[in-house]
Amino acid sequence: MTAARQDAWSPDDDLILAEVTLRHIRDGSTQLSAFEEVGQRISRTSAACGFRWNSCVRKRYDEAIGLAKQQRQKRNYLKKQGISTISGTERLVAEDTDSGKADLLSAESLSLEAIIRYLRQWKGTVQEMSKQIRHLERELKEKEDRLSEFREINDKLSKEVNEVQTDYQVVNDDYKALIRIMDRARRLAFLTEEAEEDRARFKMDANGNLERIE
Repeated sequence: MTAARQDAWSPDDDLILAEVTLRHIRDGSTQLSAFEEVGQRISRTSAACGFRWNSCVRKRYDEAIGLAKQQRQKRNYLKKQGISTISGTERLVAEDTDSGKADLLSAESLSLEAIIRYLRQWKGTVQEMSKQIRHLERELKEKEDRLSEFREINDKLSKEVNEVQTDYQVVNDDYKALIRIMDRARRLAFLTEEAEEDRARFKMDANGNLERIE
């Protein structure tokens, strides 16, 4: 049973899915068989492979799918005519040094054009992501510079506030001291007036005698 995975699809996974599915289309097999084969190769469920193909990968290979269907029709026609579907020019032989067996590879087994097109699209995606990363790095640098400026302004304002609070405290203390001095002076003046009022005053009459003035 194919193990279920939760990690994201990698470009290699997408490429394997495309290669196997296109091969099954060319060979006249079903996409379900292709998804099962891919699931076994990359340890995913066939349902996950089918969903990935229909939702994402298939859109990138419209031309390759059309070409694969044409090749399938050609193969079916040649089979009906009793003609081999692999010509001499499409046949490559790889000798196995251990067993001496020959593996027959068909040019139809892999669409190089589709792979090249996919790699170009992936290159464009990487370049676009690199541009976005550089843009985000510039924005981050600008925000860090602004944050540094705001911190300097905050430190300056905090210092000014502390100085104002110190000046206010000094003025407040001087004001309280002035109030105390004025209050003391007022009390002294009041006492002096009372003392002068209580002091007896005299005047001399025409005969030279002192007379108290009320």
